[in-house]
Amino acid sequence: MDASEKKRSAAQAAIEFIEPGTVLGVGTGSTVNFLIEMLPDVRDRIDSVVSSSKASTALLRERGFEVRTLNETGEIDLYIDGADESNKHLQLIKGGGGALTREKVLAAAARRFICIVDDSKLVGMLGSFPLPIEVLPMAQEMVARRLLKMRGQPIWRDSFITDNGNHILDVHDLQIPNPLEMEARINRIPGVVTVGIFADRPADILLVASDTGVREMRA
Repeated sequence: MDASEKKRSAAQAAIEFIEPGTVLGVGTGSTVNFLIEMLPDVRDRIDSVVSSSKASTALLRERGFEVRTLNETGEIDLYIDGADESNKHLQLIKGGGGALTREKVLAAAARRFICIVDDSKLVGMLGSFPLPIEVLPMAQEMVARRLLKMRGQPIWRDSFITDNGNHILDVHDLQIPNPLEMEARINRIPGVVTVGIFADRPADILLVASDTGVREMRA
């Protein structure tokens, strides 16, 4: 089974968690795109949809969904998104697609957060995938210097602007043995909008697709 087939399998498994009357939050990325393709099949179960990015919003509208804002819906019943890495505690690195801030907001607003990944994303310790950090443009160099002191190698994501008008630093070679502590530490740096560590609000359920099927992990 290739990577695309695994992503499709994980997305299909997540569909089963959408119950009638669901206020659904939809994430961003290649695995979520498979989910969005499948959502018209369960349209009758979905009360309303909130999206974490302009890209996902466009795909949802193409399929006939009216995308509402979080301010309009209030709490979300279910948020489904992918991840760049996950450990066994369902703590994540997210933000490879650049939507980490809005993703973190929707995850925080959700009663249940389901993360869909293929088995290559499951790791012993977070940090092999470069850690995305959304920063205010004026603070980019200052934040980068702070990260160097933390023994990370921050690289500006060239020619990329987030949906919020900010920049992203991708931090290479940063080992994250304690994700909760690292998330809080980086978020305290002035100029950081948010860091792509999801440890304070990890996933509730991780659906991991492999050659043998989809495994469900819970924290």
